[in-house]
Amino acid sequence: MTLLAPTRPTVLPSAPPRRKRNKQWIGALYAAPTAFVVGMFFVVPLGLVVWMSLHHWPLLGAPTINAPENYAGLADDDLLRTAVWFTLKYTVVVTVLLFVLSFGLALMVQHRRRGVGLLRTAFFLPAAVGFASASLLFLGLLSDEIGPVNRVLEKVGLVDGYVSWTSGSPNSALGSAVVLVLWRFAGFNMLILLTGLQAIPLDVYEAARLDGATRWQIFWRITVPLMRPTIALVLTLMITGSLLAFDQFWILTRGGPDNGTTSLVMVIYREAFIELDLGSAAAISVVLLGVLIVFNAIQLGVLRRRSQ
Repeated sequence: MTLLAPTRPTVLPSAPPRRKRNKQWIGALYAAPTAFVVGMFFVVPLGLVVWMSLHHWPLLGAPTINAPENYAGLADDDLLRTAVWFTLKYTVVVTVLLFVLSFGLALMVQHRRRGVGLLRTAFFLPAAVGFASASLLFLGLLSDEIGPVNRVLEKVGLVDGYVSWTSGSPNSALGSAVVLVLWRFAGFNMLILLTGLQAIPLDVYEAARLDGATRWQIFWRITVPLMRPTIALVLTLMITGSLLAFDQFWILTRGGPDNGTTSLVMVIYREAFIELDLGSAAAISVVLLGVLIVFNAIQLGVLRRRSQ
């Protein structure tokens, strides 16, 4: 009886090390343009801002290091405290109203029926207008001298005489900016939410109806849970955009009346180009960037846990 020698398993030849290195170099070449753009237009400016925040850096003149004076002086800035409080109030108001309006519009045009395409286009059309152009448009509409809004409201009896919408009081100025943001961004956020709504399978809704679920139960127990990733994305965009608000207040109100509508970004602008103190402006920018990074990290963590 002859014993057969055990056969060795067949081992497939691996790619030569030289070929692997070539693939790595090809991948690096593909990524090089993007890495260059990110480095030149994000990493380098970010490093420069951090470096500026550690110096007394006048717009004209040689900078001198004064760390951490720029950061320590933020606590004593009355205008900055006013701007922080106003920006937080504006963020809460805009986020709540904009989300409710955008979600309502998305639910309105969710299903295909006659005229829905026209409504989607009409709701999204303001998003095609530049934000600065939209702010100038509202400035003209709300003008005390040439604006038609006061005349129309006076004719229908809603106001008695002319109302200064952008400079009469902080509440009216804030309301004007909020209406502008709702008009400009409701359609854009509606489109994002509509994408999430249409990704929900129709079979889920049909099964819930067969089980006797009401529309309210379907909305809270099916639509909202399945829309959590999309809702998290929309809320992140809304809150981040509100914290960085500048155009609407600079064009409509100039921060008035009595600095009642001065946002954080407007304080940065004033420190840099009116007070000519780039170091203080850079310090505020770094602190604001840190707040945004922490907030976005929390949002990302919540989004990952919800999607698992």
